[in-house]
Amino acid sequence: MLAFDNSYVTLPTSLWRRQRPTPIQNAKLLTLNTALATELELDIAWWHSPEALAGLAGDGVWSGADPVAMKYAGHQFGGWNPDLGDGRGVLLGEIISPQGQRLDLHLKGSGPTPFSRQGDGRAVLRSSIREYLAGEALHALGVPSTRALAIVSSTHPVRRECMETAATLLRVTPCHIRFGHFEWLFHSNQHNDLRDLADYCIERYYPEAKAQSKPYMGLLEGIIKRTAKLMADWQCQGFAHGVMNTDNFSIAGETLDFGPYGFLEQYDPYLICNHSDHNGRYAWYLQPSVGLWNLNALAQAFTALLSIPEIELALAQYEPQLVKHYDQCMNAKLGLGAVQDGDRDLVAGWLALLQRAKQDYPQRFRWLSEHDIADLSTDDWGVQAAEVQQWLQRYQQRVEKQKAVDYSEPERQAAMQAVNPCYVLRNYLAQQVIEAAEQGDAKPLELLTQALQSPFTRRSELEHFDAAAPEWASCLSISCSS
Repeated sequence: MLAFDNSYVTLPTSLWRRQRPTPIQNAKLLTLNTALATELELDIAWWHSPEALAGLAGDGVWSGADPVAMKYAGHQFGGWNPDLGDGRGVLLGEIISPQGQRLDLHLKGSGPTPFSRQGDGRAVLRSSIREYLAGEALHALGVPSTRALAIVSSTHPVRRECMETAATLLRVTPCHIRFGHFEWLFHSNQHNDLRDLADYCIERYYPEAKAQSKPYMGLLEGIIKRTAKLMADWQCQGFAHGVMNTDNFSIAGETLDFGPYGFLEQYDPYLICNHSDHNGRYAWYLQPSVGLWNLNALAQAFTALLSIPEIELALAQYEPQLVKHYDQCMNAKLGLGAVQDGDRDLVAGWLALLQRAKQDYPQRFRWLSEHDIADLSTDDWGVQAAEVQQWLQRYQQRVEKQKAVDYSEPERQAAMQAVNPCYVLRNYLAQQVIEAAEQGDAKPLELLTQALQSPFTRRSELEHFDAAAPEWASCLSISCSS
């Protein structure tokens, strides 16, 4: 059983409506995230019980839960939309982790809510699996992200581009409060409620702001710094979110509501992973600037709490924080230690090579980590060998400089292998496990999950997950539909 201790319902009712889930037909537990369940010291046997399944399938409410649909608004592809909210999910309540952290349990695909906008309130199996996998992949790579504890499949039919089956996903994260929560209260002139929300966020997510002379300034600065770090993490790990609307941005700086996401395979900074993004607003290389755009939208809501000069001072911290973290992360991926003059040019040169030679982003980083620095070859690059050799010589000189200070060649390789994955969530891998799950076979999903949860260690039984995408994968199209 779960012990709930709910605080979100203490916020003004302008931010939520009570809503019981509605059941899906012929529900079956498809997979349980045993790694996460173990981390939270949950009773794994209970999660396989009829009582647990009933709560996961919307066929009842667990004791102590108080399900609500959240109300928020947001900017979608740059346009303001006040009519948003939890249209296909409910916040069941909150539990306390063994480490004392308060965690939300959110059931996605639980049926219609007051904010469904004529939608059916359902999530499909396809998108539920993709969210489950992405949460585990990002978490293992050290990127802050929501995670999922379980997926329930069903025979419940739903129509998207074609007929699919419904599923529910139990999402676990410290925070479901979005930029759009603040935007909703500001633009609807509910400024007293906005102040209550800000106080709640300080208490729960940014307690260090309480000690500052201007706590609301501390709150905004905290959100900006975490968002800057998240954007840097996405760029370093080659993650493309796909739908960077403000209602999909967490005030806790976690990856949230990634639908048509993708991980860079062949290095292409202009990657658009969402086929609905016709203008390329959320192309991969634009993500840091979109992060700042979204923070400006959030900052407008903070004009009810802070002066314009204070807000401008807070926003000015975004770029330095992003660049600092990006530089540190990329240096780690290249085994270069502390950032020195010239490192940024070295990184840029490496990425330019990857782009011109159409190289696989994660595989080439791993290649650098698995070869002795003296044995790096230009044979299989597909561009002029002299160009590659010139960069490798610069890299070797920089590594030799680092070795004199910090570590030996085996230590360089070990340090790089600890941050450069050999197993990456490629779209074709997700598609393969989705197709198997649609036929009732969850074993491929569980095996891929194992690889993504330990992406830095090669295992013979997982080696097939290290292959580049096959030819047919280029036809895969990922959209917002779910």
